[in-house]
Amino acid sequence: MENLESLKENVSIFLPENGLDEKLKLAEKENRKLRIKLGFDPTAPDLHLGHAVVLKKLKQFQDLGHQIVILVGSFTAQIGDPTGKNKSRKPLNAADVKANAETYIKQLSKIIDVNKAEIVYNSDWLDKLPFTEVIQLLSKVTVAQLMHRNDFNKRFTENTPIAMHELVYPILQAFDSVQIKADIEMGGTDQLFNCAMGRQLQETNGDAAQIVMCMPLLRGTDGKEKMSKSLHNIIGLTDEPTEMFGKTMSIPDDLLTEYLALATDFSVDEKEALTKQLDEGENPMNIKKLIAKNIISQYHSVELGNDAEQFFNNQFQKRDDENRVFEAVNIGIFNNQSLTVLEICHHLKNSVSKTAVRRLIESGAVQINSEKIIDPLQDLKLVSGTKIKIGKRDFFELIKF
Repeated sequence: MENLESLKENVSIFLPENGLDEKLKLAEKENRKLRIKLGFDPTAPDLHLGHAVVLKKLKQFQDLGHQIVILVGSFTAQIGDPTGKNKSRKPLNAADVKANAETYIKQLSKIIDVNKAEIVYNSDWLDKLPFTEVIQLLSKVTVAQLMHRNDFNKRFTENTPIAMHELVYPILQAFDSVQIKADIEMGGTDQLFNCAMGRQLQETNGDAAQIVMCMPLLRGTDGKEKMSKSLHNIIGLTDEPTEMFGKTMSIPDDLLTEYLALATDFSVDEKEALTKQLDEGENPMNIKKLIAKNIISQYHSVELGNDAEQFFNNQFQKRDDENRVFEAVNIGIFNNQSLTVLEICHHLKNSVSKTAVRRLIESGAVQINSEKIIDPLQDLKLVSGTKIKIGKRDFFELIKF
């Protein structure tokens, strides 16, 4: 059967277990292509490598001629998906949803052929659903079924409030599958319950049930939680090459096999060879650089991947400052001829607390013109050409504009 093993690669969950085999056989028998649904609520405007895990699987189906259906949750985003949350997710207004959706769809083109995809908005049918039909829809699902969902169950046990609209959310997502007649619904493993609900409503409606394919959740640069913009641990698909390279180099070594499998497009043989090298003691940094360049080649180009590696080597691995790029900072913004090292560093690193900056200085992580400074209260005269290094990755040069 058509590239079955390739389609199964990296998939964490099939529901039912042999569902993909059966759907492909059925499509072949009926001489049609499968309809494969991926729904997303445009709650934030940027896609990242975590999203790409599912999108690249969609691309495989698309390359085989199947119909990809991108469902924009233009209605459900205004409710808020509580999946994986211990509290209600803040709903968005219609303007935010529209703006985010436009950005999402533009970014999807980095992986799938958007022109060949069917893009639908669930507000087209949910906005028009009469309240009597809403009640009829809700009657097809029991409270007991909803409470089987892990996050609902956990919150109920802990006496954490669960709003009624949150209970309705998975039912509405399932109704989307009925509307678009999905053969397959894809998502991360955290979407299993919602996708399985789609099977139930399709069967209740007298339709063939979709199968569910759940992809693993790529952990973010912190090495702990799934990649999520709200956790500030993402590598964005639209990040600049040097930023993408630097973020990849910051991932913990124990995530390398995970990133090889889920974030790169190396061949199976190449992935196995690189994994074997790691097992045999290869320096993880060397493998990490290969992963970083591969990621950049997917979303930018091979040439920019090579340039980003050279930038990283110059910026962070050479001991001299000759080839480093220092960010130019206008002296005029300080409105003073002399400030303490703490005041200047905190101004340059204003996303970090003053206490954290003080600790950096006292630990010897700050250099002024290549001289280590450990006294936070030392006065520093603001002179054009002064070079300031804060930590391992921040380099500034004071310039009089």
